[in-house]
Amino acid sequence: MAKDSTISLQVIRRLPRYYRFLYDLKENGITRISSRELAQRMRLTASQIRQDLNCFGGFGQQGYGYLVDQLYDEIGHILGMDQLTKTILLGVGNLGTAVGNHIDFKSRGFNLIGLFDDNPELVGDTRADMVIRSTDEIEEFCRREKPEMAVLCIPKEAAPRLVEVLVGCGVKGFWNFSHYDILHDYPDVIVENVHMGDSLMTLSYHMVQEEN
Repeated sequence: MAKDSTISLQVIRRLPRYYRFLYDLKENGITRISSRELAQRMRLTASQIRQDLNCFGGFGQQGYGYLVDQLYDEIGHILGMDQLTKTILLGVGNLGTAVGNHIDFKSRGFNLIGLFDDNPELVGDTRADMVIRSTDEIEEFCRREKPEMAVLCIPKEAAPRLVEVLVGCGVKGFWNFSHYDILHDYPDVIVENVHMGDSLMTLSYHMVQEEN
């Protein structure tokens, strides 16, 4: 699918939520659902759902609703779930271990093929059924396996050097837990920044507002 810069980030960020809800519907044996019923479950409006989905083409029929299996597959295709992007993970400390062990990468369109760390006490150990390699091996590994995405569970100060190596090796996307501003130095790559502290502070804001 060609990139469409007219689709807002807010719409794109809702797609995984649609995907999850549709999966639950499939698991519960529901084969067809109206935009009104889906809106009630997701706490959106029916018009919002129709507008979101119309950004990618017409998937429903007026008066009939959406076929759950078909819509689930269509959104999965839009999200790239039917492709497996080769992925490596850098930083296999507590966070990296949790991400590697508990995120089902394949069900989300990614194939985790390598783990790297610069701690010699970790190199050679096994996590997520893979042997941890030294970060010194990244260039050779990338030349051979050609990963396109990297998960960064490394300290901010370590990120610039390693990102430079990865971009030079052809890595195009980053799931970035490091707080390093990759796009400032590499505006042409794709980055999804994860700031768990920001999420927690957002929750704090909403709780404070609820009390006032």
